[in-house]
Amino acid sequence: MGKSKWGKCLINFLANPERFMRFSKIAMPIFGILAFVSLVIGYVWALVYAPADYQQMETARIMFIHVPSAWVATGAYAMMAIASIVFLVWRHNLADSAAFVGAKIGAAFTALCLITGSIWGRPTWGTWWEWDGRLTSVLVLFFIYLGYLALRGAISDQTKAAKAAAILSLVGSVNIVIIRYSVVWWNTLHQPAAVIRKGGSSLHPDLLKPLLFNGFAFMLFFGFLMLLNLRTEIIKKRISSIETRLIL
Repeated sequence: MGKSKWGKCLINFLANPERFMRFSKIAMPIFGILAFVSLVIGYVWALVYAPADYQQMETARIMFIHVPSAWVATGAYAMMAIASIVFLVWRHNLADSAAFVGAKIGAAFTALCLITGSIWGRPTWGTWWEWDGRLTSVLVLFFIYLGYLALRGAISDQTKAAKAAAILSLVGSVNIVIIRYSVVWWNTLHQPAAVIRKGGSSLHPDLLKPLLFNGFAFMLFFGFLMLLNLRTEIIKKRISSIETRLIL
């Protein structure tokens, strides 16, 4: 079976709320335990055993929160855009719920990225904020997340709200490309790519390894939050459906 057929089978399997609830009941605690253990190991590694940066010294340790939160912020949006496509093409309501939940979680991680970046920027650049390409495009990402959530809340018809929000998420996905290449296209205060770049990472392995590990831990935590919130969203819709039938 080809990759496209496997992907379609997976989409169809998880599109059914009953199957998803059975799957997530098993997967959610696994993700939660793995995320907790990984975060504990990752931050002991990063804060105790990893060396200080040779230029920024102990200040640079904030990157073990800032960088993984940035990865999750952009990854969550990519997931949201894919879920929006699935919803628009196949009309899977669970995909719409995934996009909605991903937007809420992604907005939180984007806020964390902006806050930690500002804290890191004060001793490094001498300023809390600078309107440079990377910082501004990440701020725009945060506003797109908020705009998506606001649009869903502004339209009373849930079907119309879902369609409008899905279109907005696809339009906003252009900003992910801008974030990725902002340090290349513009003369920016933000440092260029250090992990994924031509010629290999510029980080010392003693810093790169715990950074990648913490990025993996953040992804597990994101997966746990997605499963938890999706289950909650399905239960809320079931309760709403029951209440509607009782009123009628």
